Amino acid sequence: MTSAPTTITSVAAAANHLASRRSPLRWVLLAVGLLAALSLPWLVYPPLAMDIAAWALFAIALDLLLGFTGLLSFGHAAFWGGSAYVTGLVAINVGVPFPVAILVGALFAMLLAVPIGFLSVRSSGIYFAMVTLAFAQMLYFFANQWRDVTGGENGLQGIPRNFFGIELIETDPFYFYYAGLPIVLLGMWAAWRIIHSPFGKVLVAIRDNPARASALGYDVQRYKVMAFVMSAGLAGTAGGLFSISHGFASLQELNWTTSGKVVLITVLGGIGTLWGGTIGAALVVMLEDWLATSGFEGIGIITGTVFVIVVLAFRRGIWGTVRDLKARFRSRT
Repeated sequence: MTSAPTTITSVAAAANHLASRRSPLRWVLLAVGLLAALSLPWLVYPPLAMDIAAWALFAIALDLLLGFTGLLSFGHAAFWGGSAYVTGLVAINVGVPFPVAILVGALFAMLLAVPIGFLSVRSSGIYFAMVTLAFAQMLYFFANQWRDVTGGENGLQGIPRNFFGIELIETDPFYFYYAGLPIVLLGMWAAWRIIHSPFGKVLVAIRDNPARASALGYDVQRYKVMAFVMSAGLAGTAGGLFSISHGFASLQELNWTTSGKVVLITVLGGIGTLWGGTIGAALVVMLEDWLATSGFEGIGIITGTVFVIVVLAFRRGIWGTVRDLKARFRSRT
């Protein structure tokens, strides 16, 4: 008799095979997305384009945990900001090319997520969110007190963009964007591969009904910890790239408002859509930049108002609403 996990794995493989035979619309959308990513620094200021890309990857990392595992984390700033500091320290003190420094920062984020995940997944719902927030604030306090290493309130400044001695990439934000974009695309591909693997199907099953998944023989807590660590690694990759792009890492990257901002971006784009984070990141980052350059005060109030309006108009987020409309159109035709 075939075991339940093996059966679910076979069903997941069959579902992936059928998904690959769908209409070419997904390939059209993929081509449009790649074209938009390549043309972004021509449309907006290149550092702003890199901010959008980094926050998009950050939102996708959170959606891997929130949308597909059902865990709302208010402490992902710990991995974004922790990796930002470690990436900066490695780039400054070792002088390696920035992709290597970002890799070290991402590994640090994953190691940091192991104990936090083991302690956090024992709770659920709002309690899980509060536990992750508490750990993130602990790291914020630690970074603020360890001034000799982190710079305290002044932050870690002078982070170089070493890239195998290619001066054009190290000094020009326009060319740096195209050097950093493959890292973002690789992270997005990794998230897509996780979701569409048998492991991702188990995460969705745990999100929908953890008791039933446990009855089928899956170690629910172990899967949650693994998803938590993978999400932290992608968040750390985004945070390291963000610090390299700006040339500094500050306490703001570890603050609870950073965790709140990525939750806002994810909800705007659409929870459980994976790619909705790119739309939410573009909307929020460009809105904040426009408000800041226009001299507006109270940016948080305005972005919060936009968030409420979008959530009321698009109950499933922007991309989630588009996806639902597409599904309804298919069912009618």
